[in-house]
Amino acid sequence: MALRSPPIDHETKATDFGGWEMPVEFDSIRAEHEAVRERVGKFDVSHMGQITVSGPDAERLMQRLTTNDVTTLVPGDAQYAGITNKDGILLDDTVVYHLPERAGEYLFIPNAGHDEEMVDRWNAYRDEWGLDATVTNQTTDYGMIAVQGPQAANLLGDQTDVSLGKLGQFEVTPGTVAGAECLVARTGYTGENGFEVLCPWDETQAVWDVLDCQPCGLGARDTLRLEMGFLLSGEEFHPEDNPRNPYEAGIGFVVKLDTEFVGRDALERVDAEGPDEKLVGIILRDRGIPRSGYTVTAPDGTELGTMTSGTMSPTLGEPIGLAYLPVEYVGDKHPVRVVIRDEPKKAHTRTTPFLS
Repeated sequence: MALRSPPIDHETKATDFGGWEMPVEFDSIRAEHEAVRERVGKFDVSHMGQITVSGPDAERLMQRLTTNDVTTLVPGDAQYAGITNKDGILLDDTVVYHLPERAGEYLFIPNAGHDEEMVDRWNAYRDEWGLDATVTNQTTDYGMIAVQGPQAANLLGDQTDVSLGKLGQFEVTPGTVAGAECLVARTGYTGENGFEVLCPWDETQAVWDVLDCQPCGLGARDTLRLEMGFLLSGEEFHPEDNPRNPYEAGIGFVVKLDTEFVGRDALERVDAEGPDEKLVGIILRDRGIPRSGYTVTAPDGTELGTMTSGTMSPTLGEPIGLAYLPVEYVGDKHPVRVVIRDEPKKAHTRTTPFLS
């Protein structure tokens, strides 16, 4: 299958990411990372899915297929949520928007390559439950640009009629950016103050071009999210390769057990009994980088788990990563070893986010 191309011509090294041809880096991962932490950077995130749900039963359908409480959202609000199967296993994580000025209409953002799967899932359950809702895949109708960093509001503010200072965390509003009719949301995946702009596909390039700041690729996006301990679909969870529930993955706060959703009963049992393992931060003390797939052991060599992600933190100057370990290893400074090229390297656990 041919890779899908984003709406922006990046003219730089690209890689296959969730079926999209996406830029890895523009200058260097370190330079892009530092721009976001210290100033502002921009990301093309058009590879993220964009699915709208409308109609009389749209709220009910969203409520029963995501783990958070959609009924608390008024138009212009957004929330983070999980999407789970009947066993409570994460299929994806997502942001749900109650679209501004469109009461009862929702937009949710599955991860790259999951859009068609989620449209099929929503339609199948809608039909099974006899609900009246329209599910539309708009992934290639709109582009999406993330503007992230301490100076994000100043940069974006010069190009939009949106009062960014009045836009609260996890809120979204319509407005123009560089003359294009867009949605501007105060959301992001970096841990910095920032915004995500959804704009018509054929106007995305123009919006990108007027944002005069450091362009950033997937490499910096990964190092930034890892410093915050944010999940990456396919790495921290995968329904077949690494099946995990929200409590194991550290996002139990998005599970509202007083709502009815697919997987609720299984997760109620996990909540009552507690998970056996949880996602834990790791800091390596010896030389090396704790990459995905590396074994984590106790100091005596007893195998504890496996790294899901790892990198050299540009901000901390230390090797960091994430791993699922027994719950007794949750917290700071528990000594462990990460096996790199058959050599156990000294490390210890760390509560995420790594940046305080």
